[in-house]
Amino acid sequence: MLAVDLVRRGAARFAGRTAVHFGNRSLTYAEVDEAANRLAHVLAGLGVGRGDRVGLLLGNGLWSISVDFACLKAGAARVSLNGRLSAAEHTRMLQDTGVTLLVYGPELAERALELGAAVPGLTLACLGSPDPAGPLDLLAAMREASPADPMLPAAPDDVILILYTSGTTGTLKAAQHTQAGYAAISANILSNLVSPGRDDVMLHAASLIHASGTFVLPYWIRGGASVVLGGFDPDEYLAAIARYGVTAVNLVPTMLGMLFADGKAERADLARLHTVVYGASPMPRPLIEHALDAWGPKFVQYFGQTEAPLCLTVLDKDDHAEGGELLGAAGHPAVDARLVLTDEDGAPVAPGGIGEVRVKAPFAMAGYYEAPELTAATLTDDGWIRTRDLARLDDRGYLHLVDRSSDMIITGGYNVYPREVEDALASHPAVGQCAVVGAPDATWVEAVTAFVTLRPGAAASEAALRDHVRARLAGYKVPKRVHFVETIPYSAVGKILRRALRDPLWEGK
Repeated sequence: MLAVDLVRRGAARFAGRTAVHFGNRSLTYAEVDEAANRLAHVLAGLGVGRGDRVGLLLGNGLWSISVDFACLKAGAARVSLNGRLSAAEHTRMLQDTGVTLLVYGPELAERALELGAAVPGLTLACLGSPDPAGPLDLLAAMREASPADPMLPAAPDDVILILYTSGTTGTLKAAQHTQAGYAAISANILSNLVSPGRDDVMLHAASLIHASGTFVLPYWIRGGASVVLGGFDPDEYLAAIARYGVTAVNLVPTMLGMLFADGKAERADLARLHTVVYGASPMPRPLIEHALDAWGPKFVQYFGQTEAPLCLTVLDKDDHAEGGELLGAAGHPAVDARLVLTDEDGAPVAPGGIGEVRVKAPFAMAGYYEAPELTAATLTDDGWIRTRDLARLDDRGYLHLVDRSSDMIITGGYNVYPREVEDALASHPAVGQCAVVGAPDATWVEAVTAFVTLRPGAAASEAALRDHVRARLAGYKVPKRVHFVETIPYSAVGKILRRALRDPLWEGK
């Protein structure tokens, strides 16, 4: 099965049903599909062909799903850009993947124009341009295009999505997902996390370019609806659950913590809500226990990664109801994933032992874009993905993560790798040495925290160093705290001993 076939199947079966709500507007399945057809013709007219990469710099909106479906029907691979990243990061992503067309939202016009000037040969197209003299307005062009499905050829191994992630040293990597692989992601979600019907409604407040977007197609092929919010505001989020009769939500632990911060979540109208899916970062035990007391056993947790979305393991509603030690588990292996724990050489560890999680699944990536060495380091010759996560399996088969083989920080559901923040700090003339770790944080789960030594005779304030990083990296990568220290601990071979800095911060947490 191909992802584009699933789009056509849902459109044909549920044409008259409501597919998308955004603010006071809604679109039927037929309207979403026709918009995708028209946009696909516009893309073709701009020179986009099978296998070409289209950059997307878009916030959540009424047309977000149609744009994704249009790329599918045009045979293009979409390269989704997180609007929170820096211009330098965006520029590198566009150049490395050979993007020649960037589709952007009016709210991100300033960044898009900056990228247009920085990337030679990049064509810009705005999704609803307020400037008649500016780049092409895709919505205006869409109204003049053919409503017929272009019905272009597609194959299982056609790459349709390129998702950026960071490696163990902060190296940007572009994971590729195919027509068949993305269809398998939908099957994975339906088999393990949700089973929507025609009257089900899922709420999306997190960016659709991340995990939240993977739920769109599963609901689409079952006749459900997607409520799309422009961003996450706790009051608006709770109001939307009641207003649209939402039956399922997907969020990260930070969002859940913000919902329960002032007592409003306990009083919210959840009459139709039956499923709360969460993942992307560790869930604090006190928070999930409080949420279970307040909302009942509606919760489902997943563990996965960009290279194999969405879920490798699942902690379902019954597991949450059981509570106890299971609330600290990553879950039971997904029904469509094979999972083993191995040593560094790939040999299985003894029962109960700690090993690296390796997974083989139909929804795994097809490798990193034009990065054979990185691909070989992650994908084994026989098809296993090395996750770099260390874990153990208990006697019931539940996976318990015990550490990350990398030093990745997950703050508010976003991945931050210490090396890239350290490189940004080290470029300040006053910084001698530095190390970055994650510290416990009630709001963000982990807070990016820096330890810095200054060069002899040099001076710099915490605010100055944070501003220096902010000019080079996304805002969520900027250290929340900077500690000035005399020395940075190193190992005998010259590696930073981050654990020596990190562990004291977590004592008693």
